[in-house]
Amino acid sequence: MDNNSEPLSGVTGSVKQEQLSWSMLGVGVYVKILVIAGLLFLFFYEEIATVVGKWSDPSWSHGILIPFFSLYFLNQHKDKILRLESSPNYLGLVLLLCCLVFYPINYMHIKIAYALPLTAIAASGSAVLFLGGWKLIKYTWLPIAYLVFAVPLPARLLTQLTTPMRIFASHVSSALLNLISGMEATARGAVIDVVYKGVPLVPSLDVADACSGMRLLMTFVALGVAMAYLHYRPIWQRLVLLCSTIPIAIICNVIRVTITGLIYILWDPKYAKGIYHDMLGMMMLPLAFGLYAGIAWFMANLFVDESVSSKSPEEDIIVRRKDT
Repeated sequence: MDNNSEPLSGVTGSVKQEQLSWSMLGVGVYVKILVIAGLLFLFFYEEIATVVGKWSDPSWSHGILIPFFSLYFLNQHKDKILRLESSPNYLGLVLLLCCLVFYPINYMHIKIAYALPLTAIAASGSAVLFLGGWKLIKYTWLPIAYLVFAVPLPARLLTQLTTPMRIFASHVSSALLNLISGMEATARGAVIDVVYKGVPLVPSLDVADACSGMRLLMTFVALGVAMAYLHYRPIWQRLVLLCSTIPIAIICNVIRVTITGLIYILWDPKYAKGIYHDMLGMMMLPLAFGLYAGIAWFMANLFVDESVSSKSPEEDIIVRRKDT
C-alpha cells in the first residue's frame, strides 16, 4: 500500500456499512473540494452560464436533470468512496494544467465552441484524479462523463443530424399513411404531400426540426445510460440496452409523425401543432420506456437459471404411500 494513502474520510473498515454518510468526510476534504470547485467555477463561469442558459430551449430542457443524475450516481458508491484509501495522482495535476492552458487557446485562436464546456468537464475529472487517484476515478468517472449530456450540441452538427432524421421520418410515415384507404402520401425530402379521397392537402405536411426526433433521442439516450448503469445486469445486456436507445427513439418519432399526420388530415389541423403537438411528443417518452423495458425483460428471461434447471426430476416427485 502507498505510504501516502489514507482513507478518504478517515473511516476504517471496522465501521458498519449502514453507518457511513457524507457527513463523515473530514473538514479538510471539504475545504479542498470547495476551493478547487470554486476556482474551476470561476475559471469556466462563462461556459457554465452559457450551457445553463440553453436549457431553456425545449430541445435541451433535459439538461437541468443531468447534474442531479450525476450526484445520484455518485451517491450509489458512497460506501466504497468513503472507505477508499486514496492517494494523490500528479498525472491529474498535469492534465488539469493542460485543460487550463487549452481553454484560453481554444477560446481565442482555435475557436471550437463545443470544446469549451467539454474542457470544463475534463478539468473536473482531472481534479478528481489529482485529489483521489485512480481508485477514486473508478467510482466517479461515469458521474463526471455523464455531464456531457447536459451540453447542447453545436448548431451545425445538430442540423447535420436532424436533416436525415427528418427525411427518414417523412419517408416511413408516408409509407404508413399509404396503408389507409383513400389516402395517397408522397415524401418529398422532409415534406409529405397528401391526397385524401382525391383532394390534395394544402399545405403539405412538413416534418419540422422539432419533429426530427433529436429531442427524444438525446433525452432517451441520457436516461437509457442511467437505467443501464443503475440496474445490475451482465455487461452484454447493458450494451444491448444502450444500443437499443437509438432505434427505439427513431421508431417512437416515426409513430409521432404518423399520428400527427393523421390528426392533421382526419381531424383538425389545430390539434397537430402548438401545445397539442408538444403533448404528443411527451407521450412518446412513456412508449419509448415501455419498449426499453420490454427488451430488458426479454433479455432477463432469455436464459434459464441453471440452479433451477439442474434439479433432478426426482426432487419434484411426491410419493404417497397407500395404507393396506
